[in-house]
Amino acid sequence: MSHTQPTGSENQNEEPLRAESALAELPGPSSGFVQSLARGLSVIRVFGHDNPLMTLSDIARATGLTRATTRRFLMTLIELGYVRTDGKTFALTAHVLELGFSYLSGITLPEIAQPQLEDLSHAIGESTSAAILDGSDIVYIVRVPTHRIMSVGINLGTRLPAYATSMGRVLLAGLTPDDLAAYLHGVKLQALTERTVVSEEALIAELDRVREQGWALADQELEPGLRSIAAPIHNAAGCVVAAINVSTAASSGTNESLRQAALPALRATAARIEADLATSQRAY
Repeated sequence: MSHTQPTGSENQNEEPLRAESALAELPGPSSGFVQSLARGLSVIRVFGHDNPLMTLSDIARATGLTRATTRRFLMTLIELGYVRTDGKTFALTAHVLELGFSYLSGITLPEIAQPQLEDLSHAIGESTSAAILDGSDIVYIVRVPTHRIMSVGINLGTRLPAYATSMGRVLLAGLTPDDLAAYLHGVKLQALTERTVVSEEALIAELDRVREQGWALADQELEPGLRSIAAPIHNAAGCVVAAINVSTAASSGTNESLRQAALPALRATAARIEADLATSQRAY
């Protein structure tokens, strides 16, 4: 089969199209892939926390589309109410939230918490995490590290004893009396550091305090040099289903300085996660 040489005009458009193809990694035509839909969605995706307002040139450059193609997609999105413009810059509208509502019906807690904890970590400059209670341990389901402050690396699925961690105490404080009694009956309280609470009576008193104040702070009880503060995550029924924390080096300040610096933002993040979780549950 013979091939016609491309004209100068076609050569000019070759690079944007190649960039677009590389960016989107488009499947072949036999897959049922709708390229125009993918291009339109790529225009929506370029907006974000760091790029809430963008010019036509910004969007074309970010998507790899030509300016003319980008403009057509923007005009369509404006007509549909997903994008607004002042004539020079473009921004998404709240209407785009409707696109994600169906997805929320299947969203998981880690997926909800991850971006919120990333924002929290970025705002305060410290590592953040989320965990659930599994038996006598906490299990990490989200981890946003900034720098390593533990001798053992923390990854998703890492298990740590609940009684010696801030998140564990938040989760234990949320148990029913019967469940807490079962936990205390089965757990062996060991001194992991010289600061670890190993008395059942002292631990119960600490959990009472955590339950009353709504947060927990663990100062070098899991490992020397590690301090963390945690808050609970409740489901729509008011039950504690997870905990989130901010962890830092003990040498960076005092318990009080950590409380003042991190607790307000930590609790605000917990509230946002709870609101998203409630939305997800209502979407079923």
